This record gives sequence, C-alpha cells and structure tokens, in this order.
Amino acid sequence: MAFVDPNLFSVDETEQINSTILKGKFTGMDIQDIAQQEISEWDGSERKKWMETGERYYRNKTEIRERERKAVGASGALEPVANLANNRLANAFVRKLVDQKVGYLLGKPLSIQTDNKKYLKELNAIFDKSMLRRLQSICKEAINKGIAWMHVYYDGEGKLSFKKMRSEEIIPIWADEAHTILEAVIRVYSVDVYDGKNKTTVKKVEWWAPNGVWRFVYDGNGFNPDIEAGEYSTHFAVEVNGESTPLNFGEVPFIAFKYNEEEQPLVEIIKELVDDYDRNKSDVSNNLEDLPNSIYVVKGYDGTKPEDFRKNISTYRVVFVDGTDGSGVESVNIEIDTEAYKAHQELNRKDIFEFGRGVLYDPGKTGNSPSGAALRFLYADLDMDANMIETEFQASLERWTWCIDFHLFNTTKADYSAETVEFIFNRDIIISESEVIEDINKSVGLLSKKTLRAQHPYVTDPQVEEERIAEEEKQETERYGDPYARLGQEVTSDEIS
Repeated sequence: MAFVDPNLFSVDETEQINSTILKGKFTGMDIQDIAQQEISEWDGSERKKWMETGERYYRNKTEIRERERKAVGASGALEPVANLANNRLANAFVRKLVDQKVGYLLGKPLSIQTDNKKYLKELNAIFDKSMLRRLQSICKEAINKGIAWMHVYYDGEGKLSFKKMRSEEIIPIWADEAHTILEAVIRVYSVDVYDGKNKTTVKKVEWWAPNGVWRFVYDGNGFNPDIEAGEYSTHFAVEVNGESTPLNFGEVPFIAFKYNEEEQPLVEIIKELVDDYDRNKSDVSNNLEDLPNSIYVVKGYDGTKPEDFRKNISTYRVVFVDGTDGSGVESVNIEIDTEAYKAHQELNRKDIFEFGRGVLYDPGKTGNSPSGAALRFLYADLDMDANMIETEFQASLERWTWCIDFHLFNTTKADYSAETVEFIFNRDIIISESEVIEDINKSVGLLSKKTLRAQHPYVTDPQVEEERIAEEEKQETERYGDPYARLGQEVTSDEIS
C-alpha cells in the first residue's frame, strides 16, 4: 500500500485525533488520569520487578551477594556471625546464557535481500556495523527483561535515528490482547535537577501517541506541564522553503522486540537454580575455610546452659562438658560429603543450561573435535530458542521497515512500501566446515548457485560475494577477452604473461 500524504498527520488535526482516542477506549478519562493509573500499577507489578532482577543477574549481582552468615544464637533464633567465613560466590550463568544467545543469533551482520537495488542500497546504509551493535544490545535487553524497546526519531540534524530505551521506563498501551497493536506508550524516567544549590530528582512522564507527544512532571500526586521541554509537540518537523511544518509518523514511534510471545525474561525461568548453585558453592567454601576451626570439646568443665551451648557451638565452636570421663580437649572435625555435593552441583548446572536453552560444552561426551551431527545435537536447545527469538524479531523488523519506508518516501519521494524485503540472520554456529563444503559440492546442479553460495561457511554476505564474482569475471574478460569468441585463434606469449 502506498503511503498517504504526510500532511494528513499534521498538528492541525491534533484535537480531532486526540478526541477519538480519549472518547473511544478511554471514555471519561484524560491522559493524566490514564497515565497515573498505569504508572501506579506498573511500579508495583511483577513484570517490572523481573526486569530489574534480569538486569542485576546479568551483571552478576545475584541474591548470594546480599547473604549474611548466620547461626542459631542463645535465643534459638538466627543471629549474624562475624567470626566465621562468609564467602558469597556468585556464578555468572545468566550473563553466559544471554551472551551465548546474542552472539549465536547476531554475532554476524544481517543479510538483506530485495529485488530493488536502490532500495537495497538504502537499507544497507541504515543497517551498518553500528546498527548491528545496537541490535545486539536490543536483543540482550529483550532476553534479560522479556521485551526491549527502540524509539524512532529525527535528531537535531534531521537524520532518522534509533535509540534503545530502558524497558523499565516504558509502559505500553496495547490495543489487542496479543500485544501486536500499539495504541500509546507512557515513558516514565527520572532526571536530576538543581533547585538553587540543592540537587533533587524529578520524575518526568511522556505520553506518546500516533498524533504527537505530551510531556509532564509527576510529583506522585498529580501532573504539571513540562515547561522545560514543552507540554506538547509533534513527532518531528519538516522545513520547506524556510518554513517549519510539524508532522507525525501516524503511528506510535516505538518498536517492541520480544524475547518470546509471553514477554517472559530468561532470569524468571532459571533464577532458583542459579541461587541454589551459588548457595551450595558458597556453603562448601565456608566449610573449607572453617575447617581449621573445628569444634573443640573441653572436658572437665561444669557444662553450660542449653542456650549458652547453642551460642558457643555456633559462634565460638567450643563445647564445654562436665568431664565425667576425665578432663582434656578433643576436636571434632567437620566432614564434607564431596561426592554428594559434586553430584548435586553437576545436576544443577545441567538444569540451568537445559532450561535456559544454552550450550553446555562437555569434551568428555562430545570429544575435542565433534562431528557435524554432534554439533547439531549440542546446539539443539540454543537453536530452538534462537528460532523463537527470530520469529519475534522478524515481526519487529517488519514494523521497523515501515518506519524506514515512511522516511524514504518523505525525503526521496520513492515509494518502497510494495517491495518485498527479507532479513536473514546469519547464525554464528561452530560447524565442521569441511563437511559443509563437501555437502555443497554434492548439491551442485541440484540447487541454484545463489542458494549454495549463501550456505558456504566462508561467505558472510551472499550479495557482496555475488558482486565480487561478477567483478572478477569482468576483469578476466577484459584481460583475456571472450574465450568463446577466440576459439581457434592463436594466443601470444605477451597475452599469457
């Protein structure tokens, strides 16, 4: 479908569109009322808490970091113990799994295929190396928090730009249960400002709709217009013949990138397993460190009260007995069941990678040089998760393409909306290159050269490789001429050199 005149989304019709939104779904409520209710629900929601947890665990700030060594005191309750080891060993499983998925799916640049060469050139200019880095960051955010957001805007120089937003700051207003149609976005963020010599934190709220953005300052009780940024503005403005015309995209300029359909972060699935692994590893480390401080039994003493006994054994590791069998000092060593510990931790580690859908490399089972079949089996879970992520990201890229087409139509008057575009994720899997090349050679004549070239392990961009081959053939023809046109002619030694 061709794009309509962008003036249809101009500021002149703001009141009409705004009235449609407010008197339709949100009858009887204005923007401030809706925003206040959504913010209140969002701040106390489990979804936001899991987003914050995902961020912490990716940075390896797991629950074990906050643990305090405690023991049963004289009162029978747990009390902090300062003289015993308190090792807090955090294991970065979440970081490894997230980076593994991002590196596998987006370790190599995307390949873009379309029949329109001018359109392909425009898209390749946008999806450059810096965009690959941004996509990797968005993918990491999506896995850690269930969903990531990218904001589409024009910078101060009028260049179409894209910015990854913090997922905790974005409250989407969906028009459908499947969360595919975005009706509005509420962005809530804090900024530090100076009031005289005092530094204070101010919460700002932005309401993004298809017909513009409203900005407020929120004090917890109500909203005030954001005087600094302006209460309302369109998405962008176009300068024509020295006059600035405010315009809107006609859609909410935010694109959602989901980790999965449920928008569930990875950490929510494996947090308990990671915590248990950290806890057991830390406990064993504590016991190893405390081994020299074994429990001492002092005989020939009148004994202690039960509450003192409990405190002595947990804090000082000393037990006093009445000495009916004589006097003296004996030590009772702490025994660690290493086999049970190793079996538990090995199973725990396996579960983390299984339910986290990652690759747990074990040379003892796969060998140092696994075959192609063994590698495919090893990567099965990661590949399955990558398929789910790619499905969600393909839908996001389709919406992203709409924004690019909108921009190109307004700037070049070229309408690419009817063009078919395919984004190919070149997964960075460890493969047996010799086996792949052998399979490609066996498929010559059965499949097209273009298809076989795209599967070759040494080719990162099939389109570029095709252009290189064409250029080499052209140079060969210019140097030696057309071999078929010169059949039967003598070739001189100068031409050979």
